[in-house]
Amino acid sequence: MDSLAKTIEDLSLNAWPSHQIQFYDGWLLRFSYFYTHRTNSVEQIGPSSIPLAEKITFCEEAYRKWGTPAIFKISPLLDPSFDQMLADKGYVVEHTVRNMILPLDASLLPDADAGSRMAPGTVELSSFISSSWIEALFSLKGTTNIMHRQVVPSMYHAIPKDTICACVRDEQGRIISTGLGILDRNYIGVYAIHVHSSFRRMGIARRLVSTILQEGRRQGASRAYLQVVDDNAGAIALYESLGFSHAYSDWFRVKHLF
Repeated sequence: MDSLAKTIEDLSLNAWPSHQIQFYDGWLLRFSYFYTHRTNSVEQIGPSSIPLAEKITFCEEAYRKWGTPAIFKISPLLDPSFDQMLADKGYVVEHTVRNMILPLDASLLPDADAGSRMAPGTVELSSFISSSWIEALFSLKGTTNIMHRQVVPSMYHAIPKDTICACVRDEQGRIISTGLGILDRNYIGVYAIHVHSSFRRMGIARRLVSTILQEGRRQGASRAYLQVVDDNAGAIALYESLGFSHAYSDWFRVKHLF
């Protein structure tokens, strides 16, 4: 389990860069104006030499300067006593994330059209993350925060790995769904699956994910992974129906500083 978790944690760090990063005694402080917990949190990537209480105080001050909560990501790779230390300091769990994996066996890969014959449009693929795709993603997510709209495009453009950028358009040519595959080692990571509310429950998300998986395998991936918030029952059901299984969970301890 630790070996798999270490691999997935490494891949997800590569896949989703933060706006700014600071290294501190084996810890990685990530800043993105609180766009997501993952890109605006502390991750432990090496051993510590400074007392933990001192390090936590340092991190709280760093995030206070950015005007965001102090967030620590907790994974199975960490000693459980650290999670308890944060709880004792008033940190609460805001959400838990399931890390799911899928072997990309050609005979088991889901059919992109299975169960989605009525879904509108075809999946368009590109190796480049365009500005129009990012704008569509903002629209689908309802992103209006000015700082997010300024810094997030650079975060997507900073992804250091090959990408599979996917979308589906309506009859007027507007993007109604997005998806992103990120290739690293022998894995394809699945990210940014969003569908416009007017086009949900039509099989579009299934078609998007299946197409990304098939293209990922065509480009050499033999395994897939993704992360989904634990209370997103609909997405979990979709991914399980595609063959993904739960590998492990991580969660975020948060303390609001203002």
